[in-house]
Amino acid sequence: MATGPAATTEARRRIALPGTVLGIGLGGFVDGILLHQILQWHHMLSSTDSDNIGVRYYPVDTVPGLRMNTLWDGFFHAFTWLSVLIGLGLLYSRVVHSRGRVWRSRMLWGWILVGWGVFNLVEGVIDHHLLGIHHVRTGPYQIWWDLGFLLLGAVLMAGGWLLQRGGPPIDLCRESGRVPAEPVP
Repeated sequence: MATGPAATTEARRRIALPGTVLGIGLGGFVDGILLHQILQWHHMLSSTDSDNIGVRYYPVDTVPGLRMNTLWDGFFHAFTWLSVLIGLGLLYSRVVHSRGRVWRSRMLWGWILVGWGVFNLVEGVIDHHLLGIHHVRTGPYQIWWDLGFLLLGAVLMAGGWLLQRGGPPIDLCRESGRVPAEPVP
């Protein structure tokens, strides 16, 4: 069993992609469920009356507008759902026997926070600023809401990076430090 900094670096590398992809999906779910559905601050196309690319305006206070926004919110949720499934699949493929230890690890949860931060930064820059198809909260202070969303993304990325860096090493192929007699199918 490899130990020391090399083993920690290898475990961190193997957990980085699945954790980040999971974080992107979970961050998208928080955005979609909290901001789109519960608070109803915005939908995917709710600011197309002032967007930067000329998308037809779909006002959320009309049935046809709300239908189109709901359709695009559904596409958004399908993307986040696929991100979670892909992240879980990647994680499962990299963990042989120590699943419980991995789910409790600071490394995995740190990378999930990094992914959530990546989601906020990419979605915030592209949809809120470059395309302008929606904003966190439309109105007189919308730029501050959008900047706060980006700041939250940066804080999540930095916090997640620090959390995963401080995590103890994980042996992805062993359970409780013992080697199984035969591979488990």
